[in-house]
Amino acid sequence: MNLVLQGPDTTIDTLRRIAALANPARVRELGPRAIRCERIDFSEVLKQTIEVAAGAARIDATFIAPGRMLADFRLVAMDMDSTLITIECIDEIADMQGLKPQVAAITEAAMRGELEFSESLTRRVALLAGLDASALERVYEERLAISMGGEAMLAAVRAAGLRTLLVSGGFTFFTERLKTRLGLDYTHANVLEIVDGKLTGRVLGGIVDAEEKKRTVERVCADIGIDTSQAIVMGDGANDLRMMSIAGLSVAFRAKPVVRAQADVALTYTGLDGLLSILT
Repeated sequence: MNLVLQGPDTTIDTLRRIAALANPARVRELGPRAIRCERIDFSEVLKQTIEVAAGAARIDATFIAPGRMLADFRLVAMDMDSTLITIECIDEIADMQGLKPQVAAITEAAMRGELEFSESLTRRVALLAGLDASALERVYEERLAISMGGEAMLAAVRAAGLRTLLVSGGFTFFTERLKTRLGLDYTHANVLEIVDGKLTGRVLGGIVDAEEKKRTVERVCADIGIDTSQAIVMGDGANDLRMMSIAGLSVAFRAKPVVRAQADVALTYTGLDGLLSILT
């Protein structure tokens, strides 16, 4: 087993100090803030030891089988809110109504898996009834930002020949703009109903919940002629777990504990481009 250690604010000396706990046969520097420890005798006790030491130093530690490369995959599927982008769009839309605390509380409960997603989305969107649709553009222009390392990750993914899918329990207003801005291949999200320039508080059509996210990954994989084991799936909340479960590699990004516990890779401190060090 190999171990990749990386962090945005760390040093090679710190990384090597933690690496020594794993007694690797060899250590390779992958850059100024990342190393790969090779041929480690893996055990659950070692994993816990490394994770405690790495967490204390704000370093991501990933155990991975030797030889796994980005080119082994054909698709990267990503959640949008709090994964590819730094915000929860619905929370920021609600802020335009002075309702951010109420909506954010429902969002958090859903992401932790304490509330079924379709119910939570219906309740949150209902609170937006009457809001001028121009608020969506303001959120996009003034508040939406790509997560750290996101554009570098996407550039490397494209260069390696992988397709990209943005699948979101958020809204098409944002996914379609990001598709154009970032050159994404596929997007799928919820459609907000707008009548006379105002949000009605309803979603048109079926809701993109956890099962629909999973089905979307399956559909896109079928469309490009690959097995889901050739997909990398990235997410942060409980709503992402089903699509992550069918991936060849699942990545928890800035994720809730329930998601980190089930993912193959957890990037808590590093940006989205931390994936590149792992699959080098």
